[in-house]
Amino acid sequence: MDHGLLITALGALFLAGLAADQFGRATRLPRVTALLLLGLLFGQSGFGILPEASAEWFAPLSYIALTMVAFLMGGELTRENLTRHGRAIFAISLCVVAGTTVVVWAGLTLMGVEPGLALLLGAIATATAPAAISDVIHQSGIRNGFSETLTGIVAIDDVWGLIVFSLCLAIVHPFDGWSGPVLAVGFDIGGAVLLGLAIGMPAAYLTGRLKPGEPLQTEAIGVVFITAGVSIWMEVSFLVAGMTAGTIIANFAKHHERTFNEIEHIEWPFMLLFFLLAGASLELDALWSLGWLTAAYVALRIVSRLVAGEIGARLGHVPARERHAYGPALLPQAGVAVGMALVAAEAIPQWAATIMTLTVAATVVFEIIGPPVTLMALRYVDADVPSEDRSD
Repeated sequence: MDHGLLITALGALFLAGLAADQFGRATRLPRVTALLLLGLLFGQSGFGILPEASAEWFAPLSYIALTMVAFLMGGELTRENLTRHGRAIFAISLCVVAGTTVVVWAGLTLMGVEPGLALLLGAIATATAPAAISDVIHQSGIRNGFSETLTGIVAIDDVWGLIVFSLCLAIVHPFDGWSGPVLAVGFDIGGAVLLGLAIGMPAAYLTGRLKPGEPLQTEAIGVVFITAGVSIWMEVSFLVAGMTAGTIIANFAKHHERTFNEIEHIEWPFMLLFFLLAGASLELDALWSLGWLTAAYVALRIVSRLVAGEIGARLGHVPARERHAYGPALLPQAGVAVGMALVAAEAIPQWAATIMTLTVAATVVFEIIGPPVTLMALRYVDADVPSEDRSD
C-alpha cells in the first residue's frame, strides 16, 4: 500500500466532505445526501477517483461510526424519555416493521414474485439507516417530542427487524429447522445486550470522574472502540451493543451532566468519511438491472412506511400533526439491509443474485431520497410545535 497516497486521499476526502457539508447548508440539502452524492461521484460508479484501497477502509470505519451513533441513540432512551414517549416508540416501531414486511411481501407476491422470495425481501425492507436519520436530526437542530420519539424508534426498530428477518428465513429455508436462524439472531441480539451491559455498567460508574460532570474525550473514544471491537470479535450486533451501553450509561451515571457530549464532539470526522465511502460503494448499475421489480419494491416500501407509520402513530397516541410524519421520516435504508441480504443470499444461493441486486438498488434510492424526506418531516412538525413543547 502506498502510504503517501493513502494519507493524501484521506486529506482530500476531509476537505471534499467539508465542501459538501457547506453546500448542504447553503442549499438546505441534508449533508448526508450531499456527502453520499459526492462519494458516488468519486467512486467506481462515477469518475473512479478514489484509490482501490479505499474499499478496505469502509468496514472498520463503519463499525466505529455506527457504534458512536448507537451510543448517542441509546443515550436518548432515558427513563424520562421513555415515560414521555415510550408508548409511541414501541407502537410505531412494531407497526412499521410488521407493516413493511406484510405490504412488501403481499405486493410482490401479487405481482408474480415467488412468495418465499417476496417474504425475504419484505423482511429486508424493514431495515432503516440509523446513521443517516440521526445526522439529519442533529443537522436540523430541531429538538422536540417528534425528534425524541423518532430517535427512540430508530434505536430499536432494527432489533425488531432482525427478529422478523430470522423468523422469515426460518419459514422460507426450513432445511435446518427453526433452530438455526432463531438461535443465530438470539445470540446476535442477546449477546450484544449482555456485552452492552458488561461495558455500560462499569463505564457508568467510572467515566466522568477525572473531569466532574462529563467523560473526557479519551474516555469516550476508549469506550466506543472497545464496544465496537469486542462486538466484532464476538460476532454480535455492534449497533445493539452500543445502544445498550449508551442506555445504561445515560440512566445510571448519576454524576454525569452531559454523558455523551464528547462523543458528539468527535463523531463528525468519522461520519463524514463513512458517508463519503458509503456513497463511493453504491452501484448505479444495480438500479437498472431488475427494472420493474426495483421500482415495485421501492414503491411498496414507501407505501408500507406511510400506512404503518400512520397506524402506529394513532396507536401510540401521538399529537395529530405528527401522525403523518413518522412514515416519511423512516424512509432511509442502508447497511443493516445489506447485511440481511448477505445472510439470505448465503442461505438460498438460487435467489442470491436477485436479493443482493435488489437490496443494493433500493439502498441507492433510499440513501439519496430518504434524508431529504426525513428533514422535510422534521420541519413540517416543528413548524407547528408550540414553544413550550420544545426540548432544550
